[in-house]
Amino acid sequence: MARGPILLAAGGTGGHLFPAEALAHALAARGLAVHLATDERATKYGNAFPAVETHEIPSATPSGRSPVQMAGAALKLAQGVLAAWTLIGRLKPAAVVGFGGYPTVPPVLAAALRGVPTIIHEQNGILGRANRLLAPRARIIATGFPQVRGVEGPLKARQRQTGNPVRLPVLEAAKLPYTPPQPGGRLNLVVFGGSQGARVMSDIVPPALEKLAPEERARLSLVQQAREEDLARVREIYGRLGVAAEVSPFFTDMPARIAQAHLVVARSGASTVAELSVIGRPAILVPLPGSLDGDQAANAVSLEAIGAAVVIRQADFTPERLAAELSASLADTAGLTRAAEAAKSAGIPDAAERLADLVIEVAGSAR
Repeated sequence: MARGPILLAAGGTGGHLFPAEALAHALAARGLAVHLATDERATKYGNAFPAVETHEIPSATPSGRSPVQMAGAALKLAQGVLAAWTLIGRLKPAAVVGFGGYPTVPPVLAAALRGVPTIIHEQNGILGRANRLLAPRARIIATGFPQVRGVEGPLKARQRQTGNPVRLPVLEAAKLPYTPPQPGGRLNLVVFGGSQGARVMSDIVPPALEKLAPEERARLSLVQQAREEDLARVREIYGRLGVAAEVSPFFTDMPARIAQAHLVVARSGASTVAELSVIGRPAILVPLPGSLDGDQAANAVSLEAIGAAVVIRQADFTPERLAAELSASLADTAGLTRAAEAAKSAGIPDAAERLADLVIEVAGSAR
C-alpha cells in the first residue's frame, strides 16, 4: 500500500477533471488520501472534488502566435514547476497522476525530477500535446482507447489501456437498460455540445426538425443543451413546430438524461464517448473541427467502427443531413437497438478501478 498521498494533476476543464474525480473516489474508497493540483479555472471544483486539498499551480498554454507570448507561457510554466517542486517536497506523494492539459506539466515534471513515480492518463484517441511532453518521463501511460496515435515505439511498452474513468452518476445511469421506442411510438432525443453547449447544435437541430414530416416531429421528445444567447430562438422554433422540448443551458443530471434517451446527438469529446459507451446509447456524433490534433474525430471513429454511432463532419452537418438521419432512426428502431448494444460492448465501467490498481502498483514500487 502507498505510504503517502496521491497527487492528481488535471487541466481546468471537465474533460480532464471528470476522470480525475472518478479516480479520486476510487482511491479514497481504498483509504488513500488524494490531493488535486490544477489551475485557477478549476479551483471552483475544489469543494466538490473529493480531495483533501486543491492546490493551484501556475500554468499556461504555449502558443505560436508570437515569440513574446511563447516566452511568457514558458516563464509561467517554469514558475509552475518551481511551485510544484515545493508542493511535492511538502506532500511527499507516493505517486503523481496527470490527466492532460498544460496545468499537468509542472506537477508531473516536478515529480519526475524528484524521483516520484508518475502516471499520465490520455483520454483521447491521440496523445495530447501536454501528455506528449510528459510521456518520456512517465512510468505508465494509461489510455482510454486500445490504440492511441502518438503512443508508439518505446512508449508502447508502457501503455496500459484502462478505459476512461467515469463519474458515479454515469455508473448509476448505466444500470438503466436500453428500451427501444415502440414502432410508431415516442423517441427520446438528447442533444448537447459539451460543458458550455455548442452553437452549431442550436443552428442545425431546430431547422432539421422543421424538415421532418409532421407525423415524425410528433414522435419526438427532445432535451437540448443550448447557450444562453440561443435559448429564445431555439425555444421559439420548437414552440412553433409543436415539438415537445426542454431546452436549457445546463443539465445537472445529464447522465440520467442520456440513459433515458433513445438517440443522442453530440460532440465527441473523450468523456462524452466514454459515457455513451458505459451507458450504452446510440449516437450521431459531430466532432469539433477545431479540436487540437483532431482528437474528437479519432474518438468518434472508435464508436463508428463498431456500428454504435453515425459520425458527421461539421462541414456536412446540415439540416438536410440531420433530418435524413433522424428519419432513418425513427423508421428503424431495431437499428437503434443494435447500435445501443454495440456502444455498451465498448464501455469500460470499471476504468477508475483499473486505473486505481495501476496507481497502487506504481506507488508501491517506489523506493
